Amino acid sequence: GEPPAWTPVPAQATALLEEAADLLVLHRDFAAAVERCEAGCDSLGPGPGPGPERCLFLTSFAEVKCSLCVVGIQALAEMNRWREVLSWVLQYYQVPEHLPPKVLELCILLYSKVREPQVMLEVGSSWLRDQTSKSLPEYGSLLELYLTHVLLPLGRFEGAEELVRGCDVFGSEQQLAFLSTICESRCQWTQQDETRSAAEQQQDPVTETVLGALSQKLLTMLTLLRRALRSMSSHFYLLPYKKMLLATFLLYLVVVRLDPASPTSLPFIYKLVQLFRQAWAAVLSPIHRPPLRE
Repeated sequence: GEPPAWTPVPAQATALLEEAADLLVLHRDFAAAVERCEAGCDSLGPGPGPGPERCLFLTSFAEVKCSLCVVGIQALAEMNRWREVLSWVLQYYQVPEHLPPKVLELCILLYSKVREPQVMLEVGSSWLRDQTSKSLPEYGSLLELYLTHVLLPLGRFEGAEELVRGCDVFGSEQQLAFLSTICESRCQWTQQDETRSAAEQQQDPVTETVLGALSQKLLTMLTLLRRALRSMSSHFYLLPYKKMLLATFLLYLVVVRLDPASPTSLPFIYKLVQLFRQAWAAVLSPIHRPPLRE
Protein backbone atom coordinates (compact mmCIF):
# COMPACT_ATOMS: atom_id res chain seq x y z
CA GLY A 1 0.00 0.00 0.00
CA GLU A 2 0.79 3.66 -0.17
CA PRO A 3 2.87 5.26 2.63
CA PRO A 4 0.86 7.15 5.21
CA ALA A 5 0.43 10.87 4.68
CA TRP A 6 1.64 11.54 8.24
CA THR A 7 4.87 10.17 9.62
CA PRO A 8 5.37 9.60 13.35
CA VAL A 9 6.41 12.65 15.28
CA PRO A 10 10.21 12.79 15.61
CA ALA A 11 11.36 12.27 19.16
CA GLN A 12 13.69 15.23 18.73
CA ALA A 13 10.77 17.65 18.19
CA THR A 14 8.97 16.37 21.29
CA ALA A 15 12.11 16.71 23.42
CA LEU A 16 12.70 20.24 22.12
CA LEU A 17 9.11 21.18 22.95
CA GLU A 18 9.57 20.00 26.55
CA GLU A 19 12.83 21.93 26.84
CA ALA A 20 11.24 25.10 25.42
CA ALA A 21 8.32 24.89 27.84
CA ASP A 22 10.68 24.47 30.81
CA LEU A 23 12.81 27.41 29.68
CA LEU A 24 9.73 29.58 29.28
CA VAL A 25 7.90 28.75 32.50
CA LEU A 26 10.56 27.62 34.98
CA HIS A 27 13.80 29.32 33.96
CA ARG A 28 12.31 32.42 32.24
CA ASP A 29 15.02 32.12 29.59
CA PHE A 30 12.93 33.40 26.69
CA ALA A 31 15.68 33.63 24.08
CA ALA A 32 16.68 30.01 24.66
CA ALA A 33 13.02 28.97 24.51
CA VAL A 34 12.66 30.57 21.07
CA GLU A 35 15.79 28.76 19.88
CA ARG A 36 14.38 25.40 21.01
CA CYS A 37 11.07 26.12 19.27
CA GLU A 38 12.83 27.02 16.03
CA ALA A 39 14.90 23.87 16.17
CA GLY A 40 11.79 21.79 16.82
CA CYS A 41 9.86 23.32 13.92
CA ASP A 42 12.81 22.86 11.60
CA SER A 43 12.98 19.19 12.53
CA LEU A 44 9.31 18.77 11.65
CA GLY A 45 9.59 20.41 8.24
CA PRO A 46 6.74 22.19 6.40
CA GLY A 47 3.17 21.68 7.45
CA PRO A 48 0.51 19.99 5.38
CA GLY A 49 -0.51 21.64 2.16
CA PRO A 50 -4.08 22.31 1.10
CA GLY A 51 -6.22 19.23 1.11
CA PRO A 52 -7.83 16.78 3.49
CA GLU A 53 -4.62 16.47 5.55
CA ARG A 54 -5.09 20.00 6.87
CA CYS A 55 -8.23 18.97 8.77
CA LEU A 56 -6.25 16.47 10.84
CA PHE A 57 -5.21 19.00 13.48
CA LEU A 58 -5.64 16.40 16.22
CA THR A 59 -2.74 14.31 14.97
CA SER A 60 0.34 14.32 17.13
CA PHE A 61 2.48 15.80 14.34
CA ALA A 62 0.35 18.92 13.97
CA GLU A 63 -0.13 19.25 17.74
CA VAL A 64 3.61 19.32 18.40
CA LYS A 65 4.20 21.93 15.70
CA CYS A 66 1.34 24.08 16.96
CA SER A 67 2.59 23.80 20.55
CA LEU A 68 6.09 24.81 19.49
CA CYS A 69 4.69 27.92 17.83
CA VAL A 70 2.54 28.76 20.87
CA VAL A 71 5.55 28.58 23.19
CA GLY A 72 7.59 30.62 20.71
CA ILE A 73 4.90 33.32 20.50
CA GLN A 74 4.76 33.63 24.27
CA ALA A 75 8.56 33.81 24.53
CA LEU A 76 8.80 36.52 21.85
CA ALA A 77 6.07 38.50 23.55
CA GLU A 78 7.89 38.27 26.89
CA MET A 79 10.98 39.76 25.24
CA ASN A 80 8.85 42.57 23.75
CA ARG A 81 9.59 41.23 20.27
CA TRP A 82 5.92 41.08 19.36
CA ARG A 83 6.56 42.75 15.99
CA GLU A 84 8.36 39.58 14.87
CA VAL A 85 5.61 37.17 15.89
CA LEU A 86 3.55 37.06 12.70
CA SER A 87 6.50 36.74 10.32
CA TRP A 88 8.10 34.19 12.66
CA VAL A 89 4.99 32.00 12.60
CA LEU A 90 4.40 32.32 8.86
CA GLN A 91 7.87 31.00 8.09
CA TYR A 92 6.64 27.63 9.39
CA TYR A 93 3.12 27.71 7.91
CA GLN A 94 3.87 29.62 4.66
CA VAL A 95 0.41 31.20 4.21
CA PRO A 96 -2.24 32.52 6.64
CA GLU A 97 -4.77 29.89 5.57
CA HIS A 98 -2.58 27.14 7.05
CA LEU A 99 -2.35 28.66 10.52
CA PRO A 100 -3.86 26.48 13.28
CA PRO A 101 -6.80 28.12 15.09
CA LYS A 102 -4.86 28.37 18.36
CA VAL A 103 -1.95 30.18 16.71
CA LEU A 104 -4.28 32.58 14.90
CA GLU A 105 -6.13 33.28 18.15
CA LEU A 106 -2.91 34.10 19.99
CA CYS A 107 -1.76 36.41 17.19
CA ILE A 108 -5.07 38.32 17.17
CA LEU A 109 -5.05 38.73 20.95
CA LEU A 110 -1.38 39.75 21.01
CA TYR A 111 -1.65 42.46 18.36
CA SER A 112 -4.88 43.68 19.88
CA LYS A 113 -3.20 44.01 23.27
CA VAL A 114 -0.35 46.10 21.84
CA ARG A 115 -2.92 48.20 19.92
CA GLU A 116 -1.75 47.13 16.48
CA PRO A 117 -4.85 45.27 15.20
CA GLN A 118 -4.18 46.31 11.59
CA VAL A 119 -1.36 43.75 11.47
CA MET A 120 -3.95 40.95 11.55
CA LEU A 121 -6.40 42.55 9.14
CA GLU A 122 -5.36 40.73 5.96
CA VAL A 123 -4.19 37.58 7.73
CA GLY A 124 -7.49 37.10 9.57
CA SER A 125 -9.52 37.89 6.45
CA SER A 126 -7.61 35.32 4.38
CA TRP A 127 -8.05 32.65 7.04
CA LEU A 128 -11.79 33.29 7.45
CA ARG A 129 -12.43 33.28 3.69
CA ASP A 130 -10.77 29.90 3.26
CA GLN A 131 -13.26 27.09 2.68
CA THR A 132 -11.29 24.59 4.75
CA SER A 133 -11.25 26.97 7.71
CA LYS A 134 -15.05 27.21 7.62
CA SER A 135 -15.30 23.50 8.35
CA LEU A 136 -13.34 23.79 11.60
CA PRO A 137 -15.23 23.86 14.92
CA GLU A 138 -13.25 26.94 16.03
CA TYR A 139 -14.37 29.00 13.04
CA GLY A 140 -17.26 30.77 14.80
CA SER A 141 -15.24 31.80 17.83
CA LEU A 142 -12.37 33.05 15.68
CA LEU A 143 -14.74 35.06 13.50
CA GLU A 144 -16.16 36.70 16.62
CA LEU A 145 -12.63 37.37 17.90
CA TYR A 146 -11.67 38.91 14.55
CA LEU A 147 -14.74 41.15 14.62
CA THR A 148 -14.30 42.45 18.15
CA HIS A 149 -10.49 42.78 18.20
CA VAL A 150 -9.64 43.75 14.61
CA LEU A 151 -12.50 45.06 12.46
CA LEU A 152 -14.44 47.11 15.02
CA PRO A 153 -11.39 48.81 16.61
CA LEU A 154 -10.28 49.82 13.11
CA GLY A 155 -13.72 51.18 12.18
CA ARG A 156 -14.27 48.58 9.42
CA PHE A 157 -18.01 48.44 10.01
CA GLU A 158 -19.11 47.65 6.45
CA GLY A 159 -16.65 44.78 6.25
CA ALA A 160 -17.85 43.48 9.61
CA GLU A 161 -21.49 43.53 8.52
CA GLU A 162 -20.64 41.79 5.25
CA LEU A 163 -18.70 39.10 7.08
CA VAL A 164 -21.51 38.43 9.55
CA ARG A 165 -24.23 38.30 6.89
CA GLY A 166 -22.18 35.94 4.74
CA CYS A 167 -21.38 33.54 7.59
CA ASP A 168 -23.32 30.28 7.53
CA VAL A 169 -22.04 29.22 10.95
CA PHE A 170 -24.17 31.76 12.81
CA GLY A 171 -27.90 31.40 13.20
CA SER A 172 -30.31 34.27 12.69
CA GLU A 173 -30.27 35.24 16.37
CA GLN A 174 -26.47 35.29 16.47
CA GLN A 175 -26.35 37.36 13.31
CA LEU A 176 -28.77 39.89 14.78
CA ALA A 177 -26.73 40.07 17.97
CA PHE A 178 -23.51 40.68 16.05
CA LEU A 179 -25.16 43.26 13.79
CA SER A 180 -26.45 45.05 16.89
CA THR A 181 -22.94 45.08 18.36
CA ILE A 182 -21.58 46.50 15.11
CA CYS A 183 -24.25 49.22 15.13
CA GLU A 184 -23.41 50.20 18.70
CA SER A 185 -19.71 50.34 17.89
CA ARG A 186 -20.42 52.54 14.87
CA CYS A 187 -22.41 54.96 17.05
CA GLN A 188 -19.61 55.12 19.62
CA TRP A 189 -17.09 55.73 16.84
CA THR A 190 -19.23 58.61 15.49
CA GLN A 191 -19.60 60.16 18.94
CA GLN A 192 -15.85 60.01 19.49
CA ASP A 193 -15.27 61.74 16.15
CA GLU A 194 -17.71 64.49 17.08
CA THR A 195 -16.03 64.92 20.48
CA ARG A 196 -12.61 65.19 18.86
CA SER A 197 -13.91 67.73 16.33
CA ALA A 198 -15.44 69.85 19.11
CA ALA A 199 -12.18 69.75 21.07
CA GLU A 200 -10.21 70.84 18.01
CA GLN A 201 -12.60 73.74 17.41
CA GLN A 202 -12.15 74.87 21.02
CA GLN A 203 -8.38 74.85 20.56
CA ASP A 204 -8.53 77.04 17.43
CA PRO A 205 -8.98 80.41 19.27
CA VAL A 206 -6.02 79.57 21.52
CA THR A 207 -3.91 78.71 18.50
CA GLU A 208 -4.93 81.91 16.74
CA THR A 209 -3.99 83.94 19.84
CA VAL A 210 -0.53 82.37 19.98
CA LEU A 211 0.01 82.86 16.26
CA GLY A 212 -1.15 86.46 16.59
CA ALA A 213 1.42 87.13 19.30
CA LEU A 214 4.17 85.56 17.22
CA SER A 215 3.11 87.54 14.18
CA GLN A 216 3.23 90.78 16.21
CA LYS A 217 6.78 89.99 17.38
CA LEU A 218 7.84 89.20 13.83
CA LEU A 219 6.27 92.44 12.60
CA THR A 220 8.15 94.41 15.28
CA MET A 221 11.42 92.78 14.29
CA LEU A 222 10.86 93.55 10.60
CA THR A 223 10.03 97.16 11.46
CA LEU A 224 13.31 97.55 13.29
CA LEU A 225 15.17 95.97 10.38
CA ARG A 226 13.46 98.30 7.93
CA ARG A 227 14.56 101.33 9.96
CA ALA A 228 18.11 100.04 10.03
CA LEU A 229 18.14 99.42 6.30
CA ARG A 230 16.62 102.82 5.61
CA SER A 231 19.35 104.54 7.66
CA MET A 232 22.02 102.57 5.82
CA SER A 233 20.72 102.60 2.28
CA SER A 234 21.81 106.16 1.46
CA HIS A 235 25.36 105.48 2.62
CA PHE A 236 26.12 102.04 1.13
CA TYR A 237 28.03 103.52 -1.76
CA LEU A 238 30.43 105.29 0.65
CA LEU A 239 31.43 102.08 2.52
CA PRO A 240 34.71 100.35 1.71
CA TYR A 241 34.54 96.76 0.47
CA LYS A 242 35.43 95.12 3.84
CA LYS A 243 32.81 97.15 5.72
CA MET A 244 30.23 96.12 3.11
CA LEU A 245 30.99 92.45 3.80
CA LEU A 246 30.75 93.05 7.54
CA ALA A 247 27.35 94.71 7.18
CA THR A 248 26.11 91.81 5.02
CA PHE A 249 27.27 89.27 7.61
CA LEU A 250 25.54 91.11 10.43
CA LEU A 251 22.30 91.24 8.47
CA TYR A 252 22.61 87.49 7.88
CA LEU A 253 22.89 86.93 11.63
CA VAL A 254 19.77 89.00 12.25
CA VAL A 255 17.55 87.59 9.54
CA VAL A 256 18.64 83.94 9.42
CA ARG A 257 20.15 82.96 12.73
CA LEU A 258 17.78 84.69 15.14
CA ASP A 259 14.49 83.14 16.17
CA PRO A 260 11.72 85.75 15.59
CA ALA A 261 9.51 84.06 18.20
CA SER A 262 12.15 84.31 20.92
CA PRO A 263 11.60 87.20 23.37
CA THR A 264 15.38 87.65 23.64
CA SER A 265 15.70 88.49 19.94
CA LEU A 266 14.05 91.92 20.02
CA PRO A 267 16.45 93.65 22.52
CA PHE A 268 19.40 92.31 20.55
CA ILE A 269 17.98 93.63 17.29
CA TYR A 270 17.33 97.01 18.86
CA LYS A 271 20.91 97.20 20.14
CA LEU A 272 22.21 96.13 16.75
CA VAL A 273 20.27 98.95 15.09
CA GLN A 274 21.81 101.44 17.49
CA LEU A 275 25.24 99.96 16.73
CA PHE A 276 24.64 100.43 13.00
CA ARG A 277 23.66 104.05 13.50
CA GLN A 278 26.76 104.74 15.59
CA ALA A 279 28.91 103.04 12.97
CA TRP A 280 27.43 105.12 10.16
CA ALA A 281 27.90 108.31 12.20
CA ALA A 282 31.55 107.42 12.77
CA VAL A 283 32.18 106.45 9.16
CA LEU A 284 30.46 109.56 7.78
CA SER A 285 32.04 112.02 10.24
CA PRO A 286 34.02 114.93 8.70
CA ILE A 287 37.27 113.12 9.49
CA HIS A 288 36.36 109.95 7.56
CA ARG A 289 34.11 111.44 4.88
CA PRO A 290 35.75 110.95 1.46
CA PRO A 291 36.35 114.03 -0.68
CA LEU A 292 33.78 114.70 -3.38
CA ARG A 293 34.91 114.48 -6.96
CA GLU A 294 33.65 116.79 -9.65
